[in-house]
Amino acid sequence: MDIYEKINELYDKRREVELGGGDDKIDKQHEKGKLTARERIDLLLDEGTFVELNPFIEHRCQDFGLGGKKGPGEGVVTGYGKIHGRLIFVFSQDFTVFGGALGEMHAQKISKVMDLAAKNGAPIIGLNDSGGARIQEGVVSLDGYGHVFYRNSIYSGVIPQISVIMGPCAGGAVYSPAITDFVFMVEKTSQMFITGPKVIETVTGEKISSEDLGGAKVHNSINGNAHFSAKSEQEVLEDVRRLCSYLPQSNEEKPPVAKYDGEDDYRPELTDVIPFDAIRPYDVRVVVEQVVDTGSFMEIHKDFAKNVVVGLARIKGEVIGLVCNQPKVMAGGLDIDSSDKAARFIRFCDSFNIPIITFEDVTGFFPGIKQEHGGIIRHGAKILYAYSEATVPKLTVILRKAYGGAYVALNSKAIGADVVYSWPNAEIAVMGPQGAANIIFAREINDSEDPEAKRAEKIEEYRDKFANPYVAASMGMVDDVIDPRETRIKIIQALEMLRNKKEERPKKKHGNIPL
Repeated sequence: MDIYEKINELYDKRREVELGGGDDKIDKQHEKGKLTARERIDLLLDEGTFVELNPFIEHRCQDFGLGGKKGPGEGVVTGYGKIHGRLIFVFSQDFTVFGGALGEMHAQKISKVMDLAAKNGAPIIGLNDSGGARIQEGVVSLDGYGHVFYRNSIYSGVIPQISVIMGPCAGGAVYSPAITDFVFMVEKTSQMFITGPKVIETVTGEKISSEDLGGAKVHNSINGNAHFSAKSEQEVLEDVRRLCSYLPQSNEEKPPVAKYDGEDDYRPELTDVIPFDAIRPYDVRVVVEQVVDTGSFMEIHKDFAKNVVVGLARIKGEVIGLVCNQPKVMAGGLDIDSSDKAARFIRFCDSFNIPIITFEDVTGFFPGIKQEHGGIIRHGAKILYAYSEATVPKLTVILRKAYGGAYVALNSKAIGADVVYSWPNAEIAVMGPQGAANIIFAREINDSEDPEAKRAEKIEEYRDKFANPYVAASMGMVDDVIDPRETRIKIIQALEMLRNKKEERPKKKHGNIPL
């Protein structure tokens, strides 16, 4: 046998690996509206950039009928390539091989590529499509999951980690995506759950479909386990590519700066966005779109906890993170879910050197027995903690209302804001004028000949004395009261001033965030 025969043998073996579970199983994957592991990688990465790693790894299990079975690629494709010309590491589970089930060597491939991503300071993207642990391999498959979870945890905040759920993701498999920074799902074809519908029916008697239990809609809107969803795999992968354009390669870099063509920074439309009447709703996204570069806002967790809007955008080509109250939902009040949503996003931005801009219009923390019993104290404290520990540039713009503990929590000067601006119509106080007047002047109002007229008088008295930005500005809690039309200009100036900000926290192993 000469060298050319050996080379031909190499290519034959490579073709066998690339075929995965074979044509029949590939056809079944396509019939479900799903792409193969390799087709997904081709769509995700820049054309022609993928370099595969460990294609010839095989399982070592000899039990329960696996001894004579081949699993090309061991049910997962791993390697590296580029997105927008920047290095990315990737693993893509192959459902055509053992149903993408994770075994000892499958986990080893994933662990190896994660280690390489960390060593090289580049993001890792996991394309998940798996039936779960490979039962035939027993405890070593569970151990394999442990190795993956450990890396998800220790590399958190070191390199961006993105999970894309493109099929089933059940049992222990769901904990890996839960630790990563962002989770994408495909509508109708991807699911996540700890225990499947059959187990739930056996144990509790409850009947539910896989989609209703753990589909994209559930995780994006009800429990917040996922951040993005789209109708097709192609759309999801395009969204992943877009997200990567905002992210630095690692925690040692700043986010990439996009080409900026220039816009008029003076925005006269902002005076018409927010109703002067403090109780009328509006969509804070309109404010965001007026302030950031045109078309640059990428909302995160769009369908979960809608009373807070978070996302990434650019100002003069530079990436910023946005945390905004949404007055058209629950009057912008903070509850358990929105506290979790905001705190997690704040901590992500701080991990990866993304300045945080807060647009504030908040009535307070949402009242109610369900909220109190659900732990709003603990959950609300997460926002305070996240802002306080963050050392990236932090700006706040008070658009209208800033009441009570929520004013403090939403990046006030007291917890470390670098710059706080206020619009001239803002009301900054312990509570709204109506509630405050009813408490402070209760006796005067009740003893009055015309209680309603007296109440209206005292409400205006309170508003004039406290519910305006100038009292807070006189005490240094607001750095400047600004013309709304100059909001973008003021933010640009502040970000330029803070570009080289350095701030340290006391040395410690880590804090103990109220989880």
